[in-house]
Amino acid sequence: MSTVGVVTGAGRGMGLECARRITSMVDTLLLVDRDETTATAAAAELSERGDAMVHPYVLDITDVDGLDRLATRVGESGSLRAVAHVAGISPTMADWKTIFAVDLIGTARIAAALRPLTVPGTAWVAFASMAPVIGGVQVGAATAAILDDPLSEHFFERIHESVGAGIEHPGAAYAIAKLGVKQFVRREAVRLGPLGGRICSVSPGLIDTPQGRQEAADNPRMGAWVEQTPVGRLGRAEEVAAVAAFVLSDEASFLSGVDLLVDGGVCAAVGRAQ
Repeated sequence: MSTVGVVTGAGRGMGLECARRITSMVDTLLLVDRDETTATAAAAELSERGDAMVHPYVLDITDVDGLDRLATRVGESGSLRAVAHVAGISPTMADWKTIFAVDLIGTARIAAALRPLTVPGTAWVAFASMAPVIGGVQVGAATAAILDDPLSEHFFERIHESVGAGIEHPGAAYAIAKLGVKQFVRREAVRLGPLGGRICSVSPGLIDTPQGRQEAADNPRMGAWVEQTPVGRLGRAEEVAAVAAFVLSDEASFLSGVDLLVDGGVCAAVGRAQ
């Protein structure tokens, strides 16, 4: 059967770089992005490589009905082989509820939509962040349990009650939401395993992308972190994509339920200094 790949946030940055690598893994690749212009341009560029049939797919990952339509499209196109869920937003882009809705709840929703399509060999990578690591974010058992149930009808009320008003700070919401993504991946690995599937998360550090530059302009600590990075520079989108591609490859067939920190060593350096 023809194999299918899905990349979200595929129009630019790390999503586009992941898509470049996944074209050689599948027969059909769907580039999911809410920006039709960038998704279409990316599909046109990657189609020229001739490795796979590449199609743009315009979708906001918070659209539940749209995710169901995506699942139908995948099922009609072939066997689900690879998913790189890169789409997400960062602290300068939205309020705390929107950050959770996109970064954590969106991850759970796309997984729920595509999970029934899992076959032996299906592999996922979901993008988390170094934010909870470098920020030393820890949550108690009650908050962790709430993060484990992001599709709960009363999720926002529960997480606000558990964490307190501090959750309304976009930076705090982002770090906790990304911590939730890593927790979700561990639980999802247990669900996918019996179906023959795998999932890991990747946590990028300071990466030179348009979104990363936007965050750096608003967060003076990021400049200091770059100076502390043992590798001595910002990361590149293609370096993160290389790790994601390995996770999705058959060479990583015994890798599931873990997070891979791709940060040039900055979390190690900052942790040592603290």
